[in-house]
Amino acid sequence: MDFRTLLVIAIVIAAIVVIFSVGSAFSLWIQALISGAKVGLLNIVFMRFRKVPSKLIVQAKIMAEKTGLSISTDDLESHFLAGGNVMRVVQALIAADKANIPLPFKRAAAIDLAGRNVLEAVQMSVNPKVIETPRVAAVAKDGIQLTALTRVTVRANIDRLVGGAGEETVLARVGEGIVTTIGSAVNHKQVLENPDSISKNVLGKGLDAGTAFEILSIDIADVDVGKNIGAELETDRAEADKKIAQARAEERRAMAIAAEQEMKAKVQEMRAKVVEAEAEVPLAMAEAFRKGHLGVMDYYKMKNVAADTQMRESIGGADKSQDKK
Repeated sequence: MDFRTLLVIAIVIAAIVVIFSVGSAFSLWIQALISGAKVGLLNIVFMRFRKVPSKLIVQAKIMAEKTGLSISTDDLESHFLAGGNVMRVVQALIAADKANIPLPFKRAAAIDLAGRNVLEAVQMSVNPKVIETPRVAAVAKDGIQLTALTRVTVRANIDRLVGGAGEETVLARVGEGIVTTIGSAVNHKQVLENPDSISKNVLGKGLDAGTAFEILSIDIADVDVGKNIGAELETDRAEADKKIAQARAEERRAMAIAAEQEMKAKVQEMRAKVVEAEAEVPLAMAEAFRKGHLGVMDYYKMKNVAADTQMRESIGGADKSQDKK
């Protein structure tokens, strides 16, 4: 194939592409023109080159114009290129306009890009949402545990959706307020008689500060009596004191046994010394015989004294046994 043939083929292909692009763009341009939305034909064609879905932008533009909202095509394209949900933002703007809620396009786009559902936020501003908290347990001053279940009615605050805390923060603050209110009660009967005191005290703390919601009401759905925490604590403390006393008594008993064993050891030691001393007596007597310090008569006198002493001890032992009988 020569150069001219290739050139003709290229021109034909380019013409087909242009006709197809212009043809689809032309249909969208006619649709926008009939609907009263001003979108340029070339702008629709160039959207394909900017990788922007022209059909989505035209539909969003038509939807906004039909409800009386003026949103430029460039703003819609910019929001799409930034990663936003164009259709949801337009729907939110329409809902806010119908509900007389001031919501500029830039704020709605910022809320959408922040990761929040701007349409749901507008709907929640019109129709407040009820959040049911998990059951919160707290202990009154008399030691009785109470568990409370509350329902929090909140309304989205459009001005604080960007940077405001979510539902988890609201639930945590409400739970903290319930614990504080029940804990400050003198007895649990006071709370059971006036459960609305919990909602009044909690609502008066301004728990919605810094959040994306406005708390309209806090209603106590249920209050139940739980355990007697005070009595359980006293029981546990008494049991602990008992174990401590037993441990100290066991320690003293072990020390007494150790002292007794030590005294027995000392007695055995002293007896060993006595036996050792008695064993040295014959040696001393033999040495005295050799040196002439002890005579035979002296030896017999000593034996008589020892025999007499032994006889007296025997008699004394017999008398004691008779007295016991």
